[in-house]
Amino acid sequence: MKGVRAFMPPQGLLLIAAYLPAEWEVRFRDENSHPASTADYRWADAVMVSGMHIQRNQINAINDAAHRQGKTTVLGGPSVSGCPEYYPDFDILHLGEMGDATNQLIAYLDENSSRPENQVRFETRDRLPLPRFPRPAYHLINLADYFLASIQFSSGCPYHCEFCDIPALYGNSPRLKTAEQVTGELDAMLAAGPVSAVYFVDDNFVGNRKAALELLPHLVEWQKRRQYPVQFACEATLNIAQNPKLLELMREAYFCTVFCGIETPDTNALNAIAKKQNLSIPIMDAIEILNRHGMEVVSGIIMGLDTDTPGTPRQILEFVNQANIPMLTINLLMALPRTPLWRRLETEGRIIIDADSLESNVRFNMPYDEVVGHWRECISRAYEPEALYQRFDYNRIHTYPNRLPIPSKGRATLPRLIKGSSALARILFYEGVLSDYRRLFWKTALPALRKGEIEYVIHMGLIGHHLIKFARECASGRESASFYSQRLREDAPQTTPEAAG
Repeated sequence: MKGVRAFMPPQGLLLIAAYLPAEWEVRFRDENSHPASTADYRWADAVMVSGMHIQRNQINAINDAAHRQGKTTVLGGPSVSGCPEYYPDFDILHLGEMGDATNQLIAYLDENSSRPENQVRFETRDRLPLPRFPRPAYHLINLADYFLASIQFSSGCPYHCEFCDIPALYGNSPRLKTAEQVTGELDAMLAAGPVSAVYFVDDNFVGNRKAALELLPHLVEWQKRRQYPVQFACEATLNIAQNPKLLELMREAYFCTVFCGIETPDTNALNAIAKKQNLSIPIMDAIEILNRHGMEVVSGIIMGLDTDTPGTPRQILEFVNQANIPMLTINLLMALPRTPLWRRLETEGRIIIDADSLESNVRFNMPYDEVVGHWRECISRAYEPEALYQRFDYNRIHTYPNRLPIPSKGRATLPRLIKGSSALARILFYEGVLSDYRRLFWKTALPALRKGEIEYVIHMGLIGHHLIKFARECASGRESASFYSQRLREDAPQTTPEAAG
């Protein structure tokens, strides 16, 4: 989409920027949209960085760039909190969430203007309660640069999935912001720029169902008062489908998308990875219930599990076709440090320490090349244009009409109309004229255009284009098989990009 430079704003850095002393001058740079320049490094007294494991190489590159200018570097966030050993060259490490370590860090920087001789570490023991979190520094960014805005209501998840590091990093008892904080942040977002969709980045939006039920009426009231300016999306466990009252409130609050970690349609595998919450209701029933409440499901799928067999690709592709989920993240299993999976595989001698040239750090039960081949087969076939557009069309007919009818006034602002018109024009040109799948595109888009379903065509066009492109890059070896590994293979051949957005 023209003007969009990144997917979502980095909540952690915006939070830290708001927490720093008011007298400190802060300059914010998101490497996904506006990389820091040499002038930025020269301007700074200290360079604070955050990121995830997938960004490890870039995080270390930022450290090197800052050190070339003689600047003190500070690293916090999920990657360093899970694996401080990944970052031996940073001057200061902030481990854990915001809390007493943050206060110690601020005091240290106030008293020390030069780089330390040896790495200094501050680790949070006393976390700052979420009701005391400041409002993220939205004034430092242009929200128009982002596809989605993001917000946090809770932190932590009550489940113990074998592959997940959330409980180790953030705990099993979800901690919560107040409803007033959440609606205040939403107001701040709208004041900071055009926002059409907001993603709740909670580890599990329904990790505390009682709290979610208490928050939702406030979101409903906020949407009504603001005339429904945004769509909401969230991450939740599949058993959300067992709570009709919760789903009806989410519909009234205009939740349109739910990401569910389905992981696998194999019930034996779900038991093996301790994902038993997905067994409390048949997966297809849960998806249908969410669709009936107007919510499109996005699914996470993991391949390379110990229970996989040569028949796993067929089982996954049958599930994809039956579930009619347009967007799925199909990944090879990666063992993350501080997870039960890591501890088990380490005991079994199945962790590959130097896995930079491989698609995973796990020694699979099946031959490595066979597992990677299964992944490529599933990605390629799931995102074939005809199959993908059919799944989008299913949701256009069976899911989107179930959404709450909302007034157009709150969403039909001039900046949004201009942005939408530009996006539609680019989609029709790149996919409807230039692409090799244009016939399939028009077969799906024309009926929607005739009915005036412009927003659907933009949604399908933007996401569909990038999924098709992504699948082709996977098939050619340009994309890695896990979102936790390096995103683009540096040694892969380059292809001419197709740019719909």
